[in-house]
Amino acid sequence: MRRLSGTALVVLGLLALRPRSGYEIKQTIDKTTRFFWNASYGQIYPELRRLAAAGLVEGEAAPRGGRARTVYALTGEGRRRLEEWLGEPDFRVDIRDEGLLKLFFADLLPGEAALGLLRVRRAAHERILEQLRQIESGPQFVGGRAYPDVVLSYGIGFHSWAVGWCDEMERRLAREAAKAAKAS
Repeated sequence: MRRLSGTALVVLGLLALRPRSGYEIKQTIDKTTRFFWNASYGQIYPELRRLAAAGLVEGEAAPRGGRARTVYALTGEGRRRLEEWLGEPDFRVDIRDEGLLKLFFADLLPGEAALGLLRVRRAAHERILEQLRQIESGPQFVGGRAYPDVVLSYGIGFHSWAVGWCDEMERRLAREAAKAAKAS
C-alpha cells in the first residue's frame, strides 16, 4: 500500500474531526497546521479527488447560496488508513527552510547584508510567535482537544528559542567582525 502524502494526511485528519468542504479545510489549515504543515488550494482539491477515487473520503453536494460546494467525509477505510499512519512508531523530520539556506551561504554577502538575513529571520520568528500567542489567548480552535494545544506549546517554545538564537548569533557575529577588524 502506497504511503499517503502529507497533504492527504492533513486532509484525512481534519475530516476525522468533522466533515468539511475543500474551502473549510484550507481555512482550518490556515488557522492551525500552517505553522508547521501548510497546504494550498492547489494541493487540497486534487488530493480530495485522489482520496475520493481511492475510497478514503466521499463527497456530497451541499450548495450554499447558489454556489456549488462539496462537503467531504472520511470513509471507514479512510479512518483506518489515518489510524494506521497515526500508530506508526516512526516519523520523518524534514526541514526545508529557505532562510537557513540563505544563512548557510551568507559568507558570500558583505557583512551587513549577511547580518541583515539574521535580523529578517528574527523578525519572522517574532511575527509567528505573536500569531501563536494570539491563538493561545483566543477561543479554542479545534474544539477543546488536548493535542493541538501541545503542538501550539511546541510552536511557541520553538519560535521563542529561535528569536533568542538569532539574538545570540547576531552578538557572536558582531564580536567576530570586531575582532577581525581589530586584527587587520
